Amino acid sequence: MSDGVAPTILTVHAHPDDEASKGAPTLAMYGSRGVRTVLVCCTGGEEGDLQNPSLAEPGQPFHGLDEAASRQLLAEMRPVELARSAEVIGFSEVVMLGYRDSGMAESDANAHPDCLHCADLDIVVGDLVEVVRRERPEVIITYGDDHSGYPHPDHIRVHEISVLAYERAGDPSWYPGRGAPYQPLKLYYSTWTRRRIEAVHRALIAKSGESPFDESWFERMDNDHRVTTRIDVTGFMWARTGALRAHATQVDPSEAFWFGLDDAELETVYPFEDWILARSEVGEIPSHDSEGDLLDGINVGVTR
Repeated sequence: MSDGVAPTILTVHAHPDDEASKGAPTLAMYGSRGVRTVLVCCTGGEEGDLQNPSLAEPGQPFHGLDEAASRQLLAEMRPVELARSAEVIGFSEVVMLGYRDSGMAESDANAHPDCLHCADLDIVVGDLVEVVRRERPEVIITYGDDHSGYPHPDHIRVHEISVLAYERAGDPSWYPGRGAPYQPLKLYYSTWTRRRIEAVHRALIAKSGESPFDESWFERMDNDHRVTTRIDVTGFMWARTGALRAHATQVDPSEAFWFGLDDAELETVYPFEDWILARSEVGEIPSHDSEGDLLDGINVGVTR
């Protein structure tokens, strides 16, 4: 692309709140630099549970409701929470792909005919390709190919459709009626690195004597060696905190897992977000930790 034209980064997520826990500081930082940022949320998050006990107390919206009424209210609230979160992060555009939350594997929701898991793969990819061709992002961000830590059917499907959309968006033989072909230049996977978890774990122990990161977290597959890109998000941790708090039904504001360290403490402990560059049309995949900018190799007119 030519100098002076702002680039676009498009990030694909499964449910409302995923955008808050995966990459919010990075996207807020790029937005502040004039990059157009687009969030694609594939489902409405209908199968989420009420995670904030304070909302079920007297005088709060879920108090006294039976399970069916609670589920209906939660389904109505989640898009509103997503809009608030996106505003905090500063997304230029939010696109809802329109599928239903699939719930966990083997649950009743996982067999719902409208859920993402049950949808025809080529149709869903076509939906995403149409968005890619319209928004024309240089960079696409999605979930990685290792689902061992959290094998949610929607997260697995988001990975699948994102990779295929990246491959097919520029091919005129695919989805000829869904926009002019356009080839994105880079595809990144988000990841929670072991080194980040260990750093936060040690800081929580030092601060309060306990940590929510139990042994199971350290038994998960370590993908740190695959990280190509380390983004310094100093000054933008507020995006993560504010976006998480916007999802009031899903995030307990007293939960140490999310809020045991404040923004300044997080920046001291681990001021980075880590990414895996999986595909590139602008050169070789960089070596471990050697890239510091998602836009490296892309000729863009943006403040760095």
